[in-house]
Amino acid sequence: MENKTSVKITSDTLNLQECYNFVQDAACGGIALFIGTVRNATQNKEVTLLDFSGYEPMAIKEMQKIADTALVKFAIHKIAIHHAIGELKIGDIPVIIAVSSAHRKAAFEACEFAIDTLKETVPIWKKEHFEDGEVWVNTHP
Repeated sequence: MENKTSVKITSDTLNLQECYNFVQDAACGGIALFIGTVRNATQNKEVTLLDFSGYEPMAIKEMQKIADTALVKFAIHKIAIHHAIGELKIGDIPVIIAVSSAHRKAAFEACEFAIDTLKETVPIWKKEHFEDGEVWVNTHP
């Protein structure tokens, strides 16, 4: 599945154009994008920032597994899964998933599969910071 997947974990700002450019292809009539953004409130509290951390070697392997599975399970051409780690402010982007396919339905389905599976299986954890404290949100996988 060489050159059909782009998987990245970085402390740098994620680049939407990089993901789009990777999946874009003249044979593809559909590109689906999921862009996760840091929102300003959760649990009826105002969020000041999020801090993402993870076990990177395993996270990369799990993200690659998701990308490879999506290529087999759905009629897609390419997939990019990029995740940021470190402290992110309101409006920053912690995750981008981009998927291309000949037709839109496969791209939508693969994109949804990828984000849902990432949240369930990839060892990246999120700590929400508030004015009055902090809390770990997803303590699994």
